[in-house]
Amino acid sequence: MSIALSRVRDYLELVRFSHTLFALPFALLGAVLAAWGPEGLEGRPRDWLGILLCMATARSAAMAFNRLIDRDYDARNPRTAGRHLPAGLLTPTAVAGFTALCSAAFVASTLLFLPNPWPLRLALPVLLWLLGYSYTKRFTSLAHFWLGASLSLTPIAAWIALRGDVTWAPVLLALAVFFWVAGFDIIYACQDVDFDRAVGLRSVPGTLGVARALHLAALCHTFMIAALLGLGLVYPLGGIYYAGVAAAAVLLVYEHSLVRPDDLARVNQAFFHVNVVVSVGLLVFSVIDLIV
Repeated sequence: MSIALSRVRDYLELVRFSHTLFALPFALLGAVLAAWGPEGLEGRPRDWLGILLCMATARSAAMAFNRLIDRDYDARNPRTAGRHLPAGLLTPTAVAGFTALCSAAFVASTLLFLPNPWPLRLALPVLLWLLGYSYTKRFTSLAHFWLGASLSLTPIAAWIALRGDVTWAPVLLALAVFFWVAGFDIIYACQDVDFDRAVGLRSVPGTLGVARALHLAALCHTFMIAALLGLGLVYPLGGIYYAGVAAAAVLLVYEHSLVRPDDLARVNQAFFHVNVVVSVGLLVFSVIDLIV
């Protein structure tokens, strides 16, 4: 039993399952906005279960595939050499099988939304886009924006799953996620700028330098706040929601104060702790705004 639990923990750590807190709140927020009606939250319980399962399985498949594809680079990078594949804690065959299992579970989870056919129809294109991110640093410095686009699919997908259409509300929320993720991924990539240049991997910090990359990340987060303000204009959200947006803006300013071109020691604090509070906080403020 202890061996089985240890193996489960290895897989959860492999895909950084705790980091699901980054994107899940935005998927749930997209779903809440789609399902909110005169009587409050609507929708079938199976739809909400489907959103949770699709989010968890799609992200796990993408993360496991990324670890599998990047295992040789991870082994050469001192920062990542302790990860499960380079360290021999998991085998490539096992991770490939886990990726396939999560991918199949993602597609199967879209069946919960029937008779709405769109989640099932879009499952394979979405999955291919998510898996494709793993190759992007090999040919473009804009890989951060591919990742942003990947996570920005979550609120749109949740909206389509519940309503079968697309309006400005999920598009603006998706734009906010796009710029938010691209911005913090640029910050995170600053840690590996020397390694990326040495092995030929591409990134914004590697192309522009750390100082200009941090400026671009700040610009991305400015666009994120603008998109969130736009969301409040096209969807009936009020003062509590705008207070949440203001709090998110303050947190992003704090995030950028933690990192400087000559001091990247607090990148992980900026990357994980602050961004979890941003995503969860926006969900909480938005839901409270709708309830009251």
